[in-house]
Amino acid sequence: MPEGPEIRRAADKIEMVLKGRAVEKIEFGLQPLKKFAKRLRGSSVLSLETRGKALLTHFDSGFTVYSHNQLYGVWRIVRRDKLPKTNRQLRLAIHTQQHSALLYSASDISVWESQFIEEHPFLKRIGPDILNPDLTWQVVAERLQSKAFSGRALNSVFLDQAFLAGLGNYLRSEILFVAGIDPACKARDLSKGQIGKLARTTLDISQRSYSLEGVTLPERQYKALKKQGATYGKARFFVFGRAGQPCRVCQTKICRSTANSRRIYTCSTCQ
Repeated sequence: MPEGPEIRRAADKIEMVLKGRAVEKIEFGLQPLKKFAKRLRGSSVLSLETRGKALLTHFDSGFTVYSHNQLYGVWRIVRRDKLPKTNRQLRLAIHTQQHSALLYSASDISVWESQFIEEHPFLKRIGPDILNPDLTWQVVAERLQSKAFSGRALNSVFLDQAFLAGLGNYLRSEILFVAGIDPACKARDLSKGQIGKLARTTLDISQRSYSLEGVTLPERQYKALKKQGATYGKARFFVFGRAGQPCRVCQTKICRSTANSRRIYTCSTCQ
């Protein structure tokens, strides 16, 4: 499943064709939402905001469209009315003069008055978005040491959207590896220095994955591996998906195990 960086990159592409442009037509595939089409027609898109895997499309008319792709939802950007050939069901279509932003297969869509969007049940449950530009490592450190999370194993915390929205399985493995932390550890058992490093690493790896389209290795190291003939999939990660292969730092074989019913990858020497 896509994680926060992938959702933000998708939002960027949608925002490029919608932001600041008037909506000439909007269509809802879900019957209860069709009544909003007339109210949103003619308004302009102010921005697209991501909250973990949820996407908020803000309009200057005072409304916000909430959408969550869940397992099967997918956005497509096309020239106006040039609908792609697909068997998927069209759930939302936003048309400007030149482009159409199309959401297929998603079922979790709703329209809110923007002033009340924080009352959405999902948004009330999740923590800060990992790519929120206002999120600092100090805030991440505080959350790690809070009563809600400090006593839980980090392999659980780093999948909990209430901790930080947008974290997911590959980010969990990569962050804990780079921070040098055993996934079974609890934040309350870490030193102040370890907490600080883990908090900084959480933001650094998430932001790098966003900037480099899913790559968590430093850019120079990734490019060097590509020059040697490695594919994108083989070169993008430190440990995730690399069971049995040598650690990029110490050459110890990477181990795969299961935590919280999800696969996780570690280096027994580095962590």
